Amino acid sequence: MATDTQQFKTVATFNERVMADMCVALLGDNGIPAAVIGADSSYPSLGFVRPIEVKVNENDYELAMSILAAADKAE
Repeated sequence: MATDTQQFKTVATFNERVMADMCVALLGDNGIPAAVIGADSSYPSLGFVRPIEVKVNENDYELAMSILAAADKAE
């Protein structure tokens, strides 16, 4: 559970909710809680104007970035 002093950092941005959800699932599978921020619009095309962000606790940031980098490299 987050405390008042805990900060969140953006690890990825997307234009589509499904891609953000896949990122959250990958991080979750590796033990890192993550959240999708900015995908609450009833107009999905707004993702192209204001990107959808995936955020993690700042304590998990470095590990999350290395997991995402390894996933990009594997593609």
